[in-house]
Amino acid sequence: MTLHAVVRSRVSEQFTLDVSIDTPPGITILFGASGSGKSTLLRAIAGLLRPDAGRIAVGERTLFDAAAGVCLPPQRRSIGYVFQHLALFPHLTARANLEFGLHDVPPAERLVRVDDIAQRFHIDRLLERRPTQISGGERQRVALARALVTDPGVLLLDEPLSALDHATQTRIIDDLREWNRARRIPVLYVTHAHREVFALGERVVVLERGRVLASGTPHEVIDLPVHETIAQLAGFENLFSATVAGRRPEGGVMQCRLGESATELEVPLGVADVGAAVRVAIRAGDILLATEEPRGLSARNVLRGTLASLSPQGTTVVATVEAGERFVVHLTAGAVDSLGLRTGMPVWLVVKTHSCRIVWL
Repeated sequence: MTLHAVVRSRVSEQFTLDVSIDTPPGITILFGASGSGKSTLLRAIAGLLRPDAGRIAVGERTLFDAAAGVCLPPQRRSIGYVFQHLALFPHLTARANLEFGLHDVPPAERLVRVDDIAQRFHIDRLLERRPTQISGGERQRVALARALVTDPGVLLLDEPLSALDHATQTRIIDDLREWNRARRIPVLYVTHAHREVFALGERVVVLERGRVLASGTPHEVIDLPVHETIAQLAGFENLFSATVAGRRPEGGVMQCRLGESATELEVPLGVADVGAAVRVAIRAGDILLATEEPRGLSARNVLRGTLASLSPQGTTVVATVEAGERFVVHLTAGAVDSLGLRTGMPVWLVVKTHSCRIVWL
């Protein structure tokens, strides 16, 4: 069954949600900056917010239709919802939290459902403990299991893993992916982390200011961004204003001059004409740095510059290089040591043509 949602709701004088999406079975990521409308859309689908106009349906079952006067209450929508802050009942055990939505289910079936979902999410040994007696990752598993034990027709997840460490996130993502493989219901998953987009998402919908900016597969939307907003969200650290200086359609490329400098980059051919203003996006991890002028490379962009700064950030060293424009480059600490890098020294940047993306405001 597909989740169909056309929602228009004026949330405040400054913000109106105006979204139309169709979400087939599988995991669809809702991606966007804070305040873009992701959580508001989930609340509308769940029945916690009544839109001003539109229609929400799962398959042939209508949950909301403003024109027809239909608005099912949350408890009749068959929707599982995991909030960012979990909302577990602190005075109840994990088992009692899981059973909370099953009060109409016969006791024998209730026991089977709880034990089954507890095993799937590896919390069977925690069932008699309260939320304060288990770890953050375990509480997250309980919250997911509570949403799924009712066998919902749709699952809504609002940044469920944001407070967890990377290793715990990975294990829970694996369990959720396995559960989804068996059930295949529409899942809307809100996140700010592009790692989760690729780890979980089959599709991604990007929201900006309450509207859909882009949708498609993670590769189409995140790896090949067409909007500057998406490039920023997707981790393209280098964004340059540029002017198209030349086009070579036969080679599938064009030349772009960066800013007011003389620096030019070869980029994939776009629709812009010579003289047009464009924006060029490059990930910091896609730029190679050398201390000697490279020769015999297939990469078309080799730029001479000066190393302006080195800044350790966790396991990564962030370098900035002045090469007509300021470039951000990600290096390993080992690379910094082996190359003997120091600020002020001359360096060369190597950028593949297809690492450059043309994006629009």
